[in-house]
Amino acid sequence: MQKSRKRIALMICLFFVVALAGNFGVVAHAENKTKYDIGTDSTFAPFEFEDVDGKFVGIDMDLLAAIAKDQNFDFTIKPLGFNAAVQALETNQVDGVIAGMSITDERKQKFDFSEPYFDSGVVMAVRKDNDTIKRYEDLKGQRVAVKTGTEGYTFAESIKAKYGFTTVPFDDSSQMYDEVKTGNSVACFDDYPVLAYGVTQNNGLKLVTDKEKGGSYGFAVNKGRNQELVEKFNAGLVNLRNSGEYDKIMSKYLGESGKGAAPVERGRWELISASLPSLIKGMGNTLLYTLVSLLVAFVLGLVFGFMKVSHNKLFRGIATVFVDVFRGIPLIVLAFFIYFGIPQALDFKMPLFVAAVLTLSLNAGAYVTEIIRGGIQSIDPGQMEAARSLGLPYRTAMLKIILPQAVKIMIPSFINQLVITLKDTSILSVIGLVELTQSGKIIIARTFQSFDIWLVVAVMYLIVITVLTKISNRLEGRVRRG
Repeated sequence: MQKSRKRIALMICLFFVVALAGNFGVVAHAENKTKYDIGTDSTFAPFEFEDVDGKFVGIDMDLLAAIAKDQNFDFTIKPLGFNAAVQALETNQVDGVIAGMSITDERKQKFDFSEPYFDSGVVMAVRKDNDTIKRYEDLKGQRVAVKTGTEGYTFAESIKAKYGFTTVPFDDSSQMYDEVKTGNSVACFDDYPVLAYGVTQNNGLKLVTDKEKGGSYGFAVNKGRNQELVEKFNAGLVNLRNSGEYDKIMSKYLGESGKGAAPVERGRWELISASLPSLIKGMGNTLLYTLVSLLVAFVLGLVFGFMKVSHNKLFRGIATVFVDVFRGIPLIVLAFFIYFGIPQALDFKMPLFVAAVLTLSLNAGAYVTEIIRGGIQSIDPGQMEAARSLGLPYRTAMLKIILPQAVKIMIPSFINQLVITLKDTSILSVIGLVELTQSGKIIIARTFQSFDIWLVVAVMYLIVITVLTKISNRLEGRVRRG
């Protein structure tokens, strides 16, 4: 029995080590090389996306890998999403960004760019069965979907007053395409190679305008920092062009027509079975972050909960401020502040795991504090008075008499907080946390099958939350009977 327990403990430790290692990026290993953290999007095919095996592929990823090999440096990919990657670069959380990033005068004020590695342009697309929207004039009075931070967004904003349409912003391309496919918006603007590639992969849209002359993509570093990285990128890019490797990479994803390779046809069940490993890994991360965060939150809740019921006004004031601050700030704002704001102010890099756990723990800790306070104060004050009159110290009376009764009252609220924190992990995808929801987004960016993937994600959440709730309810019953 003892050996069996040791094996189980060892397996749990190994799981946490593997899970933690997976949250610090995908490393291109090499010995004795300078290492850089590179931020990117993971939903911008054909420039960067995940393949069926969970590997980061695409024009940008292949170019970066080839340049790193040519220039003898190492890198870690941080799949943050475009907006989060740009913020991470501004706050020095990453050393560089490669994410189909257009070189603009505005961005040059904040970032230093490499030489252009791809010339892009903007095109408009509509649902493939839409025969009424063929030109910009047809957009009058309509909604048009755009992706924030892209050249397509900038172009749409520049012409919307002239043609009388309104724009609806989204954070990734697949959501923007779904907006058009569902009919909520009649069209979308995006970079030509991205939309053209998506059309060939059956994303449900068709191109209806010629490509507008656009800008060029570049590799970016923060202004005045990591200049050696930009120089290495430029030198490697020249070598790749001269050797023909650059053309091979472009042909691999864009082909002679510039529209990408033929789509991989998959049935519904084949798609789901191929996607399950990534989704299960995402669920593992969700559970890991939930459990670790709740453990920290419980400690915080105990400390501030006892301070809240203390007779000391200072302690009560501190606990009240803690609860009001972290219960009052929206979780997404707290995540941005902790992961981007604090490191920028103090000039250091914060690991994603630390930022995510800290965000969830502070948020949940504020609620746990109130759960503990409410549980303690729900016990008749006369019991504490009776215990003290019998000579019991305050601490002993609290631990032996008040808390055992309060715990029984707190358990349903603790169960509820467990479910809330598990679902809250999905919000942290905005800072690059690859949990279950983000895993679903990444798969949809590759397959464009929103209904099937979101249905599986929803079922997985439902199963896990139901199982945890049943286990917690059984535990609650035992505690109450005890």
